[in-house]
Amino acid sequence: QVQLVESGGGLVQPGGSLRLSCAASGSIFSINTMGWYRQAPGKQRELVATITNSGFTVYADPVKGRFSIARDNAKNTVTLQMSSLKPEDTAVYYCRVIQRGGFYWGRGTQVTVSS
Repeated sequence: QVQLVESGGGLVQPGGSLRLSCAASGSIFSINTMGWYRQAPGKQRELVATITNSGFTVYADPVKGRFSIARDNAKNTVTLQMSSLKPEDTAVYYCRVIQRGGFYWGRGTQVTVSS
């Protein structure tokens, strides 16, 4: 099993920045893709950004140019730097990793963008 713990969420004003972190622990062998997803109230969970172990990244269109994903393979961590935040970015943000075909999710961290 792989355990994921997210941190860094909170309340920020529109235009502000936040940095989310996710640390993986447990039975880690070779994590392939690490990523961030989000779920706003009343909406389905959606992709935010992913990064493979070779550094290939994918971003959802709404966050391109504003968010940046990075990972530290030695520490099994993934971060999401979020800038120019908008009220529509408000959601619970979840970390997800893929290892040996298995999907593992964190419990999520709340991000609220409001004045």
